[in-house]
Amino acid sequence: MTSIERITKMEAILDQATTTMDELQQKIDDFYKMQNDISLLEEYYLSEDWKKDFALDEKGKLPKELKRGVLSEDAIYDLLEQNKELMAIISNYNN
Repeated sequence: MTSIERITKMEAILDQATTTMDELQQKIDDFYKMQNDISLLEEYYLSEDWKKDFALDEKGKLPKELKRGVLSEDAIYDLLEQNKELMAIISNYNN
């Protein structure tokens, strides 16, 4: 490998690594900013309001076109578990 080939290859690695790390940093920042909203979602999931909304859905009293993934027990539970796992991963890297 010539010097020019080596430098070109290493420059490509530098560029890709820089882009990847910048994107990851932005995603981590976005993830941290979402934590308050995720807490609100968890509070809703554990509330009487969620139970009432779920019951309305079960009785067919909500509009058919209403997006209601939030009423899926698995969707919220899985998101909350994934959130805990990601927070643990990030915490481990910070230690």
